Amino acid sequence: MCRNIKTLFNFEPPVTDDEVRAASLQFVRKISGFTRPSKTNEAAFTAAVDEIAAVSARFLRSLETSAPPKNREEEAAKARARAAERFAS
Repeated sequence: MCRNIKTLFNFEPPVTDDEVRAASLQFVRKISGFTRPSKTNEAAFTAAVDEIAAVSARFLRSLETSAPPKNREEEAAKARARAAERFAS
């Protein structure tokens, strides 16, 4: 999985539309191989991001869990610690 696509389910506060769109953009970039599409492909690229964001938002809203919500700051700190360990010289 692309490291830039983050888990968005079961957080407090809940995921925002901007976070869903950013993950959708990263997904479309990954599968298309484009960071920025050409003018010819721009409409298809944008439509794909929009569709994936809409489906992802519906999907995230439909999920249920009995686990308590995760804290964003704690999860970010854990990710920074893992990165520091991975990239330590």
